[in-house]
This record gives sequence, structure tokens and C-alpha cells, in this order.
Amino acid sequence: MNTAPTFRGGIHLPDHKRETHQPIETCTLPDQLVLPLSQHAGTPAQPCVAVGDRVAKGQCLATAEGEVSAPVHASTSGSVVAIEPRPYPSGRALPAIVIEPDGEERWTTDLTPLEPRQWSPENLKQHIRDAGIVGMGGGTFPTHVKLTLMEQHACDTLIINGCECEPWLSGDDRLMVEQGDKVLDGADILRQALGVQRTLIGIEANKAEAIALLRHASRKFDAMEVVCVPSTYPQGAEKQLIDVLLGRQVPSGGHPANIGVVVDNVATAAAVSDAVRYGRPLVERVVTVAGPALATPKNLWVRLGTPLRTLVDQCGGSREEIGKIIVGGPMMGQSQLNLDTPVVKGTTGLLLFGSQDVSLREAGPCIRCGRCIAVCPLHLLPATITAYAERGRFDGALTYGALECMECGCCTYVCPAARPLVQMLRYAKAEIITRQKECLT
Repeated sequence: MNTAPTFRGGIHLPDHKRETHQPIETCTLPDQLVLPLSQHAGTPAQPCVAVGDRVAKGQCLATAEGEVSAPVHASTSGSVVAIEPRPYPSGRALPAIVIEPDGEERWTTDLTPLEPRQWSPENLKQHIRDAGIVGMGGGTFPTHVKLTLMEQHACDTLIINGCECEPWLSGDDRLMVEQGDKVLDGADILRQALGVQRTLIGIEANKAEAIALLRHASRKFDAMEVVCVPSTYPQGAEKQLIDVLLGRQVPSGGHPANIGVVVDNVATAAAVSDAVRYGRPLVERVVTVAGPALATPKNLWVRLGTPLRTLVDQCGGSREEIGKIIVGGPMMGQSQLNLDTPVVKGTTGLLLFGSQDVSLREAGPCIRCGRCIAVCPLHLLPATITAYAERGRFDGALTYGALECMECGCCTYVCPAARPLVQMLRYAKAEIITRQKECLT
């Protein structure tokens, strides 16, 4: 299998993919669904229903507020029983709409199915916006905004990201294997909405079955190519994938749009196909449930708003005392206090670790070994940036590129002194952004 060259930096992790490469099952319907209004990057959606309303599956519950926003839809039919702050994966309680299911799964017909080739790019973008589709690889940037940005740039290539480079996660892999035609159809619709001719689908080499299936199925699409890329973390980061596939570098402080590229996740492409062809908004997604402390790893089709506890119960519960709960992957995911938070649009995985799997080493002083520099895929100086941050010198951290950090965690992973480099980088970024906003007010 021919493989594209890799990027400089990154690390090779035990991927644990074989443990989780299971066929997708449908997750049990819980007693309540909690649908936060902030399931996307940008301004929270605004409720358009009230407590006591009966709703159908796919019905709009909250409308997009402003351009960088996305609507929220009911993931089952039932009654609205509350609109109030509820736990969110970020750790804060955020406003959410709570639905009590009626078990009927009645779909709304609010979103009309379209035949893509009969509609203009503007119509397709609006349909994608109305369906509430966001980046489903974890970034959650509203997809229609990404498509609209290209009107200001000369876009020539659409990249579909099928790398899924974090350990344990295999939901995108199973989606490509089980619903590859839908992924390719969604990719072609995105291509039409952008008005470009070239589509590249990048898939890591450890997903041989998905590569073979999509290469065969993609023959019926014009100018669509499936490319095998190395299994190097973080290959799924859009800047690294663009570098590997096209040899282009996103400029400092810029976006892929600046170099004529749009990158979308395979799950996003599948959701676009569902929205355009069948009139179904984004109300469910595949979530990998795994980890050493879980009884049976699974990939589950999960209705948005389902509590994490429901997923764990369907996987047989935990087989030992839980030491850490992570939503997402082990490198870039978010730790959770409990299993009460809901699945949202950006939830790619749920990982349970036992107490013995959690490192409790105390951080030591930097020994100037340079390992963090060697593995940084963005060629930053993590030790230098964090040294400035520790001393409160955020101007120095900014000078050395703190805002460029994508928080992949490679530096922390290889640090022999167990220094919390990525945590300090996040701290530095937050402080810099806060101070920049204060200067503007």
C-alpha cells in the first residue's frame, strides 16, 4: 500500500484500535436527553420552544444566533421538561433543553430533502446551516461558515479527514467501513457547495479496510482520490494533513482557507449526506466507548443529549474502580468529574481508565533535553513558552508562538520531567486572548 510522506515531528502511540474496531450498535434511549445550546464553536443557539411543548425528532429547538452559530434539534420525539443550566463536557453548567422521550421516534418534515445537482451552492450551504452541521472531529466549527469563508478565497481542494489518529477511537473508521457510500456522497455534496473540482480523502495506514473500500467506491466520482497517510500522531490535525497531502503550509495566524483548502471530517460528510438527501438534521453520531476500565469496548450510534452513563451501561459497565473519565481521545480529550454530562456534537469518544492507569508523578524542573521541541508538529518551543507563562510574562509567550499551539499533547507525552507543558500552554493562550480582548474594549 503506497503511503504519502509524513510531517516533521509527532509521535507514534500504541493505538489500541483492534480493541475497539467493533461494528456500530444503536445506543439505548435514555429517560432524559439533555441538549446544550452551545454544541458548536461560536455564539450559543437561542431556544425557540418552551417547557411543556411536544416536539418531533429533528425539530428545531434552538435557532442559530448570528453567523458563527448553529441550530440545535430534537434527537427524539417527546416533551420539553426543562430549559436550564446542566453539566457540560467543559466542566461548566451551561443552558440546555431537556427532553423526556415518548418512545415514538416521530420524525419532523421541516427539513426538505434535496437532489444536490439540482440546487445551487448557496442553497446547499443554507441547507447545511439549517441542519445544524458542525465539524464532528471535535472542533465543532459550523460547517456552513467554513464553506462561506471560501467565497473570499480561491479554493481549489476539499480534504476529507479520515485519519482518526487518537488511540482507542475507531468510530470514524467504522463509519467509513459500514457507510462509506454515504461518506463519499457527503464529500461530493460539499465539493459542489464549494464549487471545487478536486477532493482528497486522507486515511491513516492502520485503516486498511476503510482505504480499500473507499478507493473502490470513489471510482464513480470525478476527481476524488483516497490517499493513505502515515499513522503518526497528530496526523488528523488539519495543518499536518494539508502539509502531507498538498505540501502547503497554513500561514501563522491563518486558516486553511488562506491557501485554498477546506478540511472536513468523514462524520461531517456523512451528516451532510443525511441532511441534504433525506432532510435529517444532525441529531446523532457515532461514539467510541473504550478504555482499560470498561467491560466491553463498543462503537455506538448515540442520540445527542444522551448521558455518558447510558453509554457505559450498554457496554457492561466498568470492571474496576474508575480513576479517570475522558470525553474524546486520551491526548486531546477533556477529563470529566462524573458520567452525568451528555453526548454533544463534538463527542468522538468516551474512555474509562482505572486508578493504576493514571500517572501521579510530580512535575520536576526542565532538564533542557529538547524532546518537546523535536516532537512538536508545529515546530514551536514548548519549554520556552511555558517558562514565560510560569513567570507571568505572556508577551514573551506570545512572541514565541503560544497562540499557534493546537494542544496536541505531544510535548507533555515525551517530557521525562513530567512537566504539564500542554496545560501551561493552554493557560498561556487563555491569558493572552483575555488580555487582547481587554485591550479592544
